[in-house]
Amino acid sequence: MKMRDLEKITAVNRETIRVYFRHGLLPEPTRPKPNVADYDDSHVKAIVAVRDLQKNNALTLRQIKAVLSGTDSGRYVDASAFQNLEALVATRVGLDDRQVLIETLLPVWPHAKEDAVTFEKLGLIEIIHTDSGPALSVTDSRLVTIWGEMRSEGYNAENGFPSDIVEFYREPAEAIAQQEATAFLNAVQGTMNEQQAAALFQVGIRLMIDFFGLLRLKALMRHIHFDPPADQSKPRSRNVKGPPKKAG
Repeated sequence: MKMRDLEKITAVNRETIRVYFRHGLLPEPTRPKPNVADYDDSHVKAIVAVRDLQKNNALTLRQIKAVLSGTDSGRYVDASAFQNLEALVATRVGLDDRQVLIETLLPVWPHAKEDAVTFEKLGLIEIIHTDSGPALSVTDSRLVTIWGEMRSEGYNAENGFPSDIVEFYREPAEAIAQQEATAFLNAVQGTMNEQQAAALFQVGIRLMIDFFGLLRLKALMRHIHFDPPADQSKPRSRNVKGPPKKAG
């Protein structure tokens, strides 16, 4: 979208938006040409979040930037303020709302379209319908291409691994995320300033993903066994025919 579209959607004029850019509060737009800037949903979310923090939490632009840059703003975070900050820290923890056309994935990942459709039905991703064709966020496209990598290694329907096999991840992931979010907000509310809470969230989420991944690996190795079935544990007797006996 263009600047005029951004103004219309957010009800914020371009002069104010440019101030947000100067304070480093918005992601840089894509520039297909030197004098052309394209904006997307990440800019809309960030602008709305900044406005909410200014209006509802009385934060200045300098204080909002302090939360993101790691300098002490001197204010204590409450639950509503941190919910607004979510839109601003999303890209810092690896989430990205920029759009990737599915057709651009097909040369490398030929099953990307069908996998994306399957994952959307499972509630794992969202397909975005654009004028240029179906698209995915950068994060969702990575989920699809990770499965593409697994396909190339043999995790395919022929070997008993259809793409909908990952459905069992959805509910546990949602349940764990809800518990993590509740624990984090309960811990930081009224106990630390915004800078400390934002920094803790940014660093902690990456470390906890690694932490949980290792716990899952340990549990997986306890439950998976490569011992052959009992009836195959003994060497099979071979019925090898010798040369034909001579008559007489």
